[in-house]
Formats: sequence, C-alpha cells, structure tokens
Amino acid sequence: MSPLIPLGIALAALGLWLALRLFREASARARARANYFSAVKPLFDGGEIRVQPTGFPRMTGRRKGLAFDLQAVPDTLTFRKLPALWVLVTLPEPLPLRATLDLMARPSGNEPFTRFATLPQSLPIPPDMAKDIAIRSDDATHIPPSDLLTRHADLFHDPRIKELVISPKGLRIVILAEEADRSRYLIFREAEMGRAPLAPARLEPLLDRLAALREDVLTLAKAPA
Repeated sequence: MSPLIPLGIALAALGLWLALRLFREASARARARANYFSAVKPLFDGGEIRVQPTGFPRMTGRRKGLAFDLQAVPDTLTFRKLPALWVLVTLPEPLPLRATLDLMARPSGNEPFTRFATLPQSLPIPPDMAKDIAIRSDDATHIPPSDLLTRHADLFHDPRIKELVISPKGLRIVILAEEADRSRYLIFREAEMGRAPLAPARLEPLLDRLAALREDVLTLAKAPA
C-alpha cells in the first residue's frame, strides 16, 4: 500500500473535522444572535420576535399598556475603531408634536440607524447638557420647550446612550449594547457580537424612561399656552 494513502485519509479526516467544527460554531452563533432578546421578553405582555437578515432579532411587545419595538443593529463599518452592536428602543406611540427633535452623542455622520444627519436645523445645547451632544430638528419653531430636555438631560450621563429621538411618531433611545472584543478583532478581524442575551436590567430603565418622557410630552401639550 502506498504510504500516501494513510496520509490522504488523515488529511480528509482533518478536513471533515474542521468543516464539522465550523458548522457547529456557525450554528451556535446563529442561535445566539436569534435569541438576543430572549432574556428581556418577560418584561413585556406577550411579544413577537422576528429574525432579521443580519441574524439579529426585532421584537415588538406591550408593557403597561404601551407598544414597544426593539431592534438590534450590527455596525461593522471599517471606519469605526471597533464593530458595534446598537439596540434601538422605540416607543412608537403618536405624540401631539409638530417637529422632530434628535439628540445625538458624539455624532460621526455615519451612524447606520438614524436620520440625524438629514435633519436640516442644528440647535444650541442646553446649559445642563453634556457638550458632546448635538441637537438637530426638522422645524426648530415647533420643538418642545427646553424644560423637557433639561428634565431628561441625565439620560446622557450614561456613556453608552447614543441617541434620543422625540417626534410626532413616538420616542426612541439608542444604546451601544456591545463592541467587538478588541484583541480578537485586531488580530483575527473577528467581529462576533451578541453571544450573551441583552440583560433585562439594562433594558428596563430605558423602557421606563421612554414612558416617563411620553407622559411629560403629553402633560406639556395639555398645559395652557
């Protein structure tokens, strides 16, 4: 028997083992991504989860009578220092407003989850708000009073809060949920994120803040001019 035959069998076995390992890792990665919102689902009454083309889910559900929408948006664009996973927490309940107000921390103009850069008007930053916040609107003459922003300025004390949107269509907070592991990304260019589900303790305060902000907007709308 040729000595090359055992070598060929060994190489084939090694190739099969590597293919099986890659398949198992890909399957585990897909399951982890699809289950990213599994731990926060009990915060809602019911809820529907749909896996998006990115492999990450989008979830809708009701909490204390209000409808919420969660989206996980991976951002692997090369000009970022590290790939990131953003979570969009939206309260799509209509509000009696006539303009959109968008507050963005450290805007780069390349955020994949927002229309911040397309809003035509740039507004001054209130004195009580961090200086790395930028504010834009589509109609500065109809934005809510500055008292509303002052009341919720502490939201941006959390450095992972990226955006707050106040609009006639509802409210949204965007958070930086995760960044790729620096070492593995720099060495292997591995940008795997979402291995652990989003923690309820991270999400629940944001849901409560959106509900409180909605109540403040409604109260201002009812106040006499």
